[in-house]
Parts: sequence; structure tokens; C-alpha cells
Amino acid sequence: MTENDENDKKMQRSNPTKLKLVTFTGAAGLLGLAVSFAIFAFNSHKQKSKKKGLPGCDTVCVNLSAKEILDLADEIISISTRVHDAVALVPLNKLSYENVVLPLAELEARQLPLIQSCVIPKMLSPHDNVRKASAEAELKIDAHLLSCRKREDVYRVIRIYAAKGESISPEAKRYLQCLVRDFEHNGLHLTATKREEVDRLRNEIDELSLRYVQNLNEDSSCLFFTESELAGLPLEFLQSLDKTQNNEFKLTLESNHVAAILELCKIAKTRKTVAMAYGKRCGDANIPVLQKLVQSRHRLARLLGYAHFADYALDHRMSKTSTRVIRFLEDISSTLTDLASRELSFLKDLKRKEEGELPFGVEDLLYYIKRVEELQFDLDFGDIRQYFPVSLVLPGIFKICQDLFGIKIEEVTEIDVWYYDVRAFAVFDSGSGKLLGYFYLDMFSREGKFSQSCVVALQNNALFSNGACQIPVALLIAQFAKAGGEALPLGFSEVVNLFHEFGHVVQHICNRASFARFSGLRVDPDFREIPSQLLENWCYESFTLKLISGYRQDITKPLVDEVCKTLKRWRYSFSALKSLQEILYCLFDQKIYSDDDVDFHQLIRSLHPKVMLGLPVVEGTNPASCFTRAVIGSEATCYSRLWSEVYAADIFASQFGDGHPNLYNGLQFRDKVLAPGGGKEAMELLTSFLGREPSTEAYIESRSKYSL
Repeated sequence: MTENDENDKKMQRSNPTKLKLVTFTGAAGLLGLAVSFAIFAFNSHKQKSKKKGLPGCDTVCVNLSAKEILDLADEIISISTRVHDAVALVPLNKLSYENVVLPLAELEARQLPLIQSCVIPKMLSPHDNVRKASAEAELKIDAHLLSCRKREDVYRVIRIYAAKGESISPEAKRYLQCLVRDFEHNGLHLTATKREEVDRLRNEIDELSLRYVQNLNEDSSCLFFTESELAGLPLEFLQSLDKTQNNEFKLTLESNHVAAILELCKIAKTRKTVAMAYGKRCGDANIPVLQKLVQSRHRLARLLGYAHFADYALDHRMSKTSTRVIRFLEDISSTLTDLASRELSFLKDLKRKEEGELPFGVEDLLYYIKRVEELQFDLDFGDIRQYFPVSLVLPGIFKICQDLFGIKIEEVTEIDVWYYDVRAFAVFDSGSGKLLGYFYLDMFSREGKFSQSCVVALQNNALFSNGACQIPVALLIAQFAKAGGEALPLGFSEVVNLFHEFGHVVQHICNRASFARFSGLRVDPDFREIPSQLLENWCYESFTLKLISGYRQDITKPLVDEVCKTLKRWRYSFSALKSLQEILYCLFDQKIYSDDDVDFHQLIRSLHPKVMLGLPVVEGTNPASCFTRAVIGSEATCYSRLWSEVYAADIFASQFGDGHPNLYNGLQFRDKVLAPGGGKEAMELLTSFLGREPSTEAYIESRSKYSL
């Protein structure tokens, strides 16, 4: 929180280590109790530390002990239960926004930083006991939150209040609709028998999804090759492989091994053998699992009032319907066909020159794309790495965002952090000097740390009924390397990734939604990646590359213009073919979840040559056996990443096309798109900013501009 009741402040000053319970009444009173507890819990912890938390953020605490985490989890559950109890007991003839919606909205806003203080240590704490306590707390809190969304008494009150049609703000109305949807997606509007079926189907879906993934994780398939059959693979890769008594190399079907073969191996037969084995993994086990999983998801969707699972998954996204998604994918595919055909012809000619009249298969794509890049682009990514020390890249990203979005970033020192090299920053509006929010950077890999790069919301923006404002706090987690305690220079892909993730930080900090539900990253999933995809574009501009690159000690010149231009050409090399491959899998995902009784084998054999310009699917393979994105995490929504990339390309080309930060347009984007967040329809935000509906033209043109 950023502000608290004066009584709470007096209580802190008078006795900071002892909680004094004050008498509160009703749901709003319980919120006051929650605030008091939060202040007590964190001040009690901070008494033990010489350092302090972020100024004005009493509820964000990043360094709790194992016991404090478990105690706090119990208090979160207790306060949440009492607020829900109070809402459920409001007399039906006295329902109002103030005693039904507001208590739940403010509870949601206030408890998020408390919950994150419990669960984030599982990802980042250097202490085993703290990580264990955090994981335990997360399970307890998750179970409680699910039980809250299944409370019939609370749903009854909310549904009756919603039916009254009371005049409230558009954002409040949107929040009320979300509350109703939360309950109804759990079947609360159904009969008891159907509700039991919803629960049964959800459990079955979870079990089938887990079984599918476990089958792949437990797959131990391997292949054996002679050294000559692995021609083209670097010596260090071969040395990493086990060898048999016959001096054959053992190749597992782990993705890093498969990628190396498909990109680097000169032997066509080896590439095909590996591609076939990789695409056949778990076919006998997983295809029946996926068939049953799809059927269960369709049954669940129909119980909840949808025609099929895809429409259930898309109902509250920008795309809205499966029909629209399929049209979006097919339109891009058809528009890219001519360019992709030229790219494919180029690759076929190159294979003919190097391997004779062997037929070109989809398993050859990665190898010959890599060969063209070697022949046409004078790029040594190992050498380029030296131009990107973290000490220059990070300030460079800050400057671009400051110049683009009208913000000022300042480091905050002498605060409590969970590891010595974690840093914290405050973000201000550069015009008014107003504090907008904070973010932490945990940038370097270490033992016990979460292994992926991501941005996590620690606290969301929110406005409270007493006029107080809760400011956003974000956490960026990266996995950069150190050697001898010193940060190593970043590879170019790491630079791009840092731009992308920092786009999420800016998105979170610049949000000004009144409800925490619509703040920061709590936005339409089809929209969520657009700000980050937009910021990625600056990685390939000469202005940016010169700003964030440094000087190597053994040379005297910085990154030259020619390298900057080559990087942009490299970005779009064979991009039409790569897009078609992605579209193929997106269409497969969308079609299995939008039709009944789909024959997976027939579908892929029909789609593959149609989308991939006549190239057949690799013999004997079927993505249904090893397509985890369509099983868990992106089921019926695999298209979303491409959707975001297409619309981000439109925004960049039409508003920031010269590659330099445009403060006026950047502020417009901040005010019209980032600030409202999930409080408005995502398409409405983009249309308001662009002055029209977003288009696919810029995405297509960017690929055509740098074609062969």
C-alpha cells in the first residue's frame, strides 16, 4: 500500500511490534483489519533488519522467514474468509455496491501483495526451508482462493445485486461481470448434479494433462549414429554425447539434441531419422490421451453454455471466437504464400547444389535456413556478445523507455532484498515528478532460483474508497551469467529478451486502472504481450544498438551501421516460412478444439501440405503425440503470440517507424493503452490509440521488405 488510515499510522508509531485490534464492523471493517494485520506483519519483520522496504509500500515484503510466511498465509486465509462471510450475510433487501462489490474488490487489491510475499520466495529465496514454506503456503492459499470461487452464498448475493442493474462506473460494471464469471465458470449457476459433473471434468482434465506431459518427460527414446553420420556437428557437442562400445554416439530425443541435429548436421538421412523419431514420441500413449482430453474439454464447455471448448477459451479475449481466429491465421497464411514460396525455392536450390536431387522435406528447413544465414550474413554472435555488457545495456534500455514513455527511473538503495545482487528502482512521471511505482531486478542465475525469465506483479495499482492509491510494484527475473563474480556480456538474444521483459515492467508500472483485477499484467491475454513485442522492435534499430553497445578492449570502434543493418535482415530472414510453420500448429490447435471427433492423423495430413506449400508431414509423425502447448497452458490459444506480434508490428510501423523514441506518441500509448489496462476492451484501447482497428499489413510488409 502507499497510504493508510491515520489510526493505523498512529498504531505503528505507538507500538510497532504489538498488534492492537480495533473494532470494525461489516465487510469494510474487515478490510481495515486486513490492513492492520499487514502493517503489523511487515513492521514486525522489519524490526529485525537494518534495511527497509520500498518507501510507501508497507505490504510488499520480500524477505520473510519460513515461519512468517506460514503465519501470514494463515492470516490471509482468515481475513479473506471473514470478508466473504460478511458479503454473504448482507440482507438481500440492502444490497449495494458498497457492501457487495467494493469489499471484494478492495480485498483482492490488498491481499495480492500479501500473497506474493508468501509465494515468491519459492522461486527466489536462497534458503531451502524458506522455499519449502513458500511452496506449502502457496498450496494452502490456492486451495482457499478456489473454495472462495465456489461459495454459493457469496455467488447468490453477487448475482442478485448484478440483476438490480444499479448505476455504477463502466470499470466497476466490468469488475462485477468478472466476479459473476468467476463463479459461473465453476458451475455455480448450474444444478447440483451438473456442478458435480463440472468438478469431475476439471479433475479429469487435470489428470489427463498431467499424464500427457509425464509420458513425454519419461520418454527415454534414443538413437545411435556413427561420427560420419553426424558430420557438421561441432566437436564440443559430440564430446557431450555418450558413446557405445562400437564407438557410436548415443543421441537422446531431448530438444537441445534434436535442434542441434536439425540445424547443423550435413547428412540428410540423419536429419530425417531424428525428425521422424522426435515426431513419433509417445504416439501410442499420448494420442488416445489427447483424444479423451479434447472430448472432456468439449463436455465441460457445453455444460457451461458454450458450443465447444475453443469458444469457451476465447470468450473473453480480443479474438472472441474460433471462427475469427481461424480467419486471422488463414488470412496471414495466404498473404505470405508468395514470399514463402520464394524462400522455399531458394532453399530447395541450395539443397540441390549441396546434396543433388534428394527431395526437400520439412526436416531440411532449419539446416538450410542456417546455411543461408552463414553464407549471406557476416554475423558472429559470439563476437557481437562483447558489445553488450549488462552495465551498458540496462541503462540503455532505461533511457529508451524514459525518452519514449515520459518516465524517470532512479535506483533505490539501502533496502531489504533476498539476495545481494538484487536491485530496486523507483519510476516517476518525468513531467510531474509523481511516483508511479517500483520494480526489482533479479538478473543473474544461481542455485535454487527459478530457471525462466519473466515479470511478476508484486502489487497492482488500485484506488480505494477512502481515496488512497496503491501503486504497482513489479519484479523482473532474468537468467544472465556471471564468471568469477562478474557479469558476463549478454548475447544478442539475451538483449532482445531483456527488452521484451522490461516491456512488461513498463506495462505494469504505467497502469492506472482503479481495480487491481485490471492492473498491470491482469489484462486480456491476447493483448498482454503487445507492449513487450512492441519494445522488442527497438533492439534492431541502429539508434538503439549504438546506445546500448560498448567498446571492446581489443578494438577501438563501436558496433557499426553495417552490423546493425545485418541484424535487421537476419531477424526477418525466411520469416514467411517460419510464420507458416507457426500458423500450421496454431490451426491444428484451434481446429481440434472447435470441432467434434477430429481425426488427428487426417487433420495434420490435410493441413501440413496446404499451409507448408506442398511439403508433407514427416513420415509417421503426428504433433498430437507431443504438442504440449495444446494440452496445458495454451490450449485453443496457441495463436495468441502471433496475434500480439502482428498488432505490435502495426503499432511500431505506424507510430514509431523511424526507430527513434517519439515522446508524443509514446505518451499517447502510455495514456490510451497502458493506463486503462484491463479496465476496457483491448480492441477499444488499440483502436483509440491508432484511430482505426489494428491491421496485419505492417507485419506482412516487414517480412517482404527484407526478403531474399
